[in-house]
Amino acid sequence: MIDISIAADVKRDYEGIALGIGIVSGVTVRKSGDKERRLLENITSIIRSRYSLEILKIDPVVRAYRDFYWRLGIDPTKTRPASEALVRRALRGKIPLINNVVDAGNAASMETLVPIGLYDVDRIKGNVLLRYAKEGEFFLPIGGKPEKLTRKSIVLADEEKVLHVFPHRDSQFTMIRASTKTVLIISCGVPGVPLDLVQSALKKTIRYILLLAGGKVSFETIRQ
Repeated sequence: MIDISIAADVKRDYEGIALGIGIVSGVTVRKSGDKERRLLENITSIIRSRYSLEILKIDPVVRAYRDFYWRLGIDPTKTRPASEALVRRALRGKIPLINNVVDAGNAASMETLVPIGLYDVDRIKGNVLLRYAKEGEFFLPIGGKPEKLTRKSIVLADEEKVLHVFPHRDSQFTMIRASTKTVLIISCGVPGVPLDLVQSALKKTIRYILLLAGGKVSFETIRQ
């Protein structure tokens, strides 16, 4: 079993940071279809009943992630928190469809406003730590070019590489592929976001993965 923890200095500097952690094994990854589209359309209907673009930006959960971004030196009006970006797309009628597992995570993230990371367990080497990046450490984002990180970035990393720049970008190395059989789920909590919401986002992601991709839950916990 992978051990996933939070570095002491990150916990000290960002009191209230938390990870919802789940593992679902035996999934079948496939292209998005009617089932995924219906789920995302249903959640989009819920979102439109709750938010406009003006209401969204003053939501307390969105504000917490934006405040966290500012502390990291990221302008959240230019680089949106991942969950906020998904909801904004949905409000504009642009529902992303990737594959059944990623769609499940996006559905839960849209519904709860909590960013969700999904990783292929078989591509993770050793234990995983949420820590500060090392100066000059490289990260290869999904759909992007290698980036050089600074000490100010917070990353989720295994013993070889960076899996995720917290809490908004995942790596190409561990992304969900057609060959993925076991999925690590991370719901990303920051100061000001209730722990029960982080847990709810995790549980919704698990439920949607089981619905869309099958499999079974082999691990579920919260780390603070």
